[in-house]
Amino acid sequence: MKQLIDYIPLLVFFSIWALDERVVTIAGYQRNVGGIFSAAEFLLAASILVYGSLLIVQKRLDKFQWITLGAVVLFCIPTIIFQNVTFLKWKAPLVNWIFASIFFASKYFGDKPAIEHMMGHAVDAPKEVWTRLNNIWIYYFIVLGAINLTVAFTLSEDLWIKFKVFGNLILTFAFVIGQMPILAKYIEVEDEDAAENEGETSESASEDRA
Repeated sequence: MKQLIDYIPLLVFFSIWALDERVVTIAGYQRNVGGIFSAAEFLLAASILVYGSLLIVQKRLDKFQWITLGAVVLFCIPTIIFQNVTFLKWKAPLVNWIFASIFFASKYFGDKPAIEHMMGHAVDAPKEVWTRLNNIWIYYFIVLGAINLTVAFTLSEDLWIKFKVFGNLILTFAFVIGQMPILAKYIEVEDEDAAENEGETSESASEDRA
């Protein structure tokens, strides 16, 4: 659910970008809607609205949401003011590299790797597994940042936007699925332990009744 909410601003961005440019009246003001610069305006507004709402409801945002929101503000505003899409093209590469830096720093600062903070509540894996996964995520963010940079500055705007909105999502989904074999046995062990505990409890209850 959280990932879907985080994805809303990008969907708004894509929807506005895909429109033919036109003049519409919004709250009594006439504005151009459609195209990359209008899409940047809506991305900025949607991000502030979505993350502002989450902050009010949850009383907090996680560090990755703060980074995402900060990056949107930092790169969308100069894109809009200077009408230069180069600023926006740097957003995805730099955000991915910042994430890589956070995962790297978590190896040396804090009580556990960043990936364990994110997934440890659901999977009871040993420390060495989390360290290995954390390293894999570091490499992933570095490579994904490089891919985004290459796509943004070598391919057409059409391909860049589609990769930005859908390509990153597909790659990350596939990457997460690819880690399931590493974590699956720990999930299964957890389930088996629960079943064994339940069986022991049932046996004890039967003995008590006898």
